[in-house]
Amino acid sequence: MTAKNLIFSGLFCLLSFGVTQAQNKSHLDKSKPTEERIDLLMKQMTLEEKVGQMNQYNGFWEVTGPAPKGGNAELKYKHLRDGWVGSMLSVRGVKQVRAVQKIAVEETRLGIPLIIGFDVIHGYKTLSPIPLAEAASWDMEAIKKSAQIAADEASASGINWTFAPMVDIFRDARWGRVMEGAGEDPFLGSKIATARVQGFQGDTKADLAKVNTIAACAKHFAAYGFAEAGRDYNTVDMSNSTLYNIVLPPFQAAEEAGIRTFMNSFNILNGIPATGSSFLQRDILKGKWKFDGYVVTDWGSIKEMVTHGYAKDSAEATEKAVKAGSDMDMESYNYVNDLVKLVKEGKVNESLIDDAARRILRVKFELGLFDNPYKYCDEAREKAVIGSKANNDGVLDMAKKSIVLLKNDKNLLPLKKSGQKIALIGALANDKSSPLGSWRLAAEDNSAVSVLEGMQQYKDNTLTFEKGPELLLQKATFLFEVAYNTTDKSGFDAAKKAAANADVVVMVLGENGYQSGESRSRTNLDLPGLQQELLEEIYKVNPNIVLVLNNGRPLALPWAAKNIPAIVEAWQLGTQTGNAVAQVLYGDYNPSGKLPMSFPRNVGQCPIYYNNYSTGRPIMTDNNVFWSHYMDVENTPQFPFGFGLSYTTFDYKNLKINKAAFAKGEAVKVSVEVTNSGNYDGKEVVQLYIHDVAASLARPVKELKGFELIALKKGETKTVTLTLTEKELGFYDNEGNYLVEPGTFKIRVGGSSDKGLESSFELK
Repeated sequence: MTAKNLIFSGLFCLLSFGVTQAQNKSHLDKSKPTEERIDLLMKQMTLEEKVGQMNQYNGFWEVTGPAPKGGNAELKYKHLRDGWVGSMLSVRGVKQVRAVQKIAVEETRLGIPLIIGFDVIHGYKTLSPIPLAEAASWDMEAIKKSAQIAADEASASGINWTFAPMVDIFRDARWGRVMEGAGEDPFLGSKIATARVQGFQGDTKADLAKVNTIAACAKHFAAYGFAEAGRDYNTVDMSNSTLYNIVLPPFQAAEEAGIRTFMNSFNILNGIPATGSSFLQRDILKGKWKFDGYVVTDWGSIKEMVTHGYAKDSAEATEKAVKAGSDMDMESYNYVNDLVKLVKEGKVNESLIDDAARRILRVKFELGLFDNPYKYCDEAREKAVIGSKANNDGVLDMAKKSIVLLKNDKNLLPLKKSGQKIALIGALANDKSSPLGSWRLAAEDNSAVSVLEGMQQYKDNTLTFEKGPELLLQKATFLFEVAYNTTDKSGFDAAKKAAANADVVVMVLGENGYQSGESRSRTNLDLPGLQQELLEEIYKVNPNIVLVLNNGRPLALPWAAKNIPAIVEAWQLGTQTGNAVAQVLYGDYNPSGKLPMSFPRNVGQCPIYYNNYSTGRPIMTDNNVFWSHYMDVENTPQFPFGFGLSYTTFDYKNLKINKAAFAKGEAVKVSVEVTNSGNYDGKEVVQLYIHDVAASLARPVKELKGFELIALKKGETKTVTLTLTEKELGFYDNEGNYLVEPGTFKIRVGGSSDKGLESSFELK
């Protein structure tokens, strides 16, 4: 080769290198549309790098320390540096996130940033009430604000993706994860799903790029809440009618609200694990609903398809998962281990890999990670935001709105602010960890305001505290099951003495915060340990008891419901628990919560729910035994869905429908007058239920289809108008087609699902 040719060749290589370098950076041009930027990046990615985007690892070493040596951690670290990791979870804190993001951005070939996920379920460090408690507020603005606080703190700590909201519908209080959702009703659940998505992500798609929002994740897709016998991870078997009309609506609401990710569920449906279900993920989610975000598996669920008996080995499980539409593998290692080989063998079409990678990259672009990979890594913001006064004020407001007054005989509540001798009894009353509830991974132990601390703020009464017997045998943790004390009754005598000398006894009883949550299923729904015995013993010496319940699920409390004059459902209310409870007990906040889930009379009624179907024999006729009932307890719940008292009373009158008959497509206007007839200002949730009397598929005896939270001064009357459209009057058939059929519709409007004013109209 001549010198001239050598020079020409060198220049050509330099020019080519320059063009390549320009191409490598062209996807960073903010002026280009997102889809074009994805195209430019995808053209540069190898098959391995595209599969890498589909791989999510849990934090596997102290990120700010030295690189791991040996074993699985070293292999994961190599994958991270090779660009074979698209996301990490459980890495939190600005220093930690910056360190791991620096490896992805500055040490890999293409510098694709990681998306950082975390279980931000009901707050980050400053905790709101558990989600089931929030649902009891029926206050969409408050729930949205709660999610905004969570997103604000999580994003300040480096996180940009939460595995929430859980939008599963459930009917069985034995299932521990009821604490994580919105209850038994798809209409209420859909409204709450929308509020939570908007709280995490913002109101518009553009809001996702803001520094104080994070991507949300609708889980668990689908039907996880119907695990048989309420046993977590168990089999699910249901009709298409239940799937389309009960389970799927909150997921669809989340998609319509713009949610960017879905998580599939552990259970099988129609014999197929959800992770491998094309019906759920491709036909419905990505097909009919046109979802363009991505689907992440639940922890290890791809490899669990082998255990389910749906795949013979890891490779087949990988093939079935990717073909079904699972885009990102959480901690199964299946995709990173098997997927490239499956493509090269022709068993998986590379177009499926391209589709999954594009979906993941799309969300990263929308978050603004390519424009500034370190946008969530501001230590000054982290210090200023987490635990701020504004955030504590916000979760206190949410906690007060979540409390439900279940009973108030003798008008024991509100407590007098002076001149009363009050005995506060129960280990949970002075507990600063249990009220945080489950899923509190970033919160510090003992960081909640206890009920004792809250009540001590009211100094003009004589307050005596006695713990009673120890509640637990050992410290409760996230990883291990809770063990209750059932034998050591020391503390009984001191508690009884305090109660005997008091005007009013406040007893704080319930579940430890770790007795509900994932894998915390129960076959008994009573007060665990010695608490029921303690309650009955205290009642013998002083029946003027206010029972404050701290729990993560509905409990079966037949004795208390019959004998205890005042019962307050205070759930697990998070960081500001004690202040919220005290302000309600003393009347500085009038409780307005309504139950989002039925409370059974005993566990034998489970699953129990308000929107049941009529059987062919729903009532007793001719005084015989042959009708649908129990021999030992009535069919109704102890406390029904939508129920909740106030320190005031509300009267309903003048229910009106704007016409007697409506053409298809016309809006039905239902109005009612509500009067605050009591002695306190208060709030009421006006609820509208319908019953489609005769349809091509039997319809539930009642279905919530509208509600409005109103505030009324004492003596004030308001007219509330609720609107029914085809969206509320129709239902899905067994093929998923939406139908609106002519016929008679009964309506009921009131303050609970079990009573109200009734009327009807015709749909032509």
